[in-house]
Amino acid sequence: MGQILAIDYGKARCGIAATDDFQIIASALDTVETKNIFVFLQQYLKENNVEGIVIGLPTDLKGNLSAIEEDILKTIEELKSQFPTIEIHRMDERYTSKMASFYISQSGKSKKKREEKGLIDKISATLILQNFLEQKQR
Repeated sequence: MGQILAIDYGKARCGIAATDDFQIIASALDTVETKNIFVFLQQYLKENNVEGIVIGLPTDLKGNLSAIEEDILKTIEELKSQFPTIEIHRMDERYTSKMASFYISQSGKSKKKREEKGLIDKISATLILQNFLEQKQR
């Protein structure tokens, strides 16, 4: 068994989360500038056994896709091209940023730390991954 990564894709940066090798626990990993995502993934995949990548599916309350979906689809095509043996999954990411902000605020972090966008992105990726793991178990 290998890890599963999650990507909370954004125009400026991507939050990254990963499971353990047994796919039990989702943990925040890093925040990477979007322009460097493939450099990060190439290095990470060299050093770790990864069998899947989950990418957030950005929809609004009515189920309409957001404008960033076009960029995500291009990224998915590039992922499939560069890493053909890795499965790509999609997972609804509604509310993950709001939930991440809430959890961070409850953690006792300073206001400055709570407003750090990179931290929110990492936690959002973790929530996407945790939701994926829970859905997979059903």
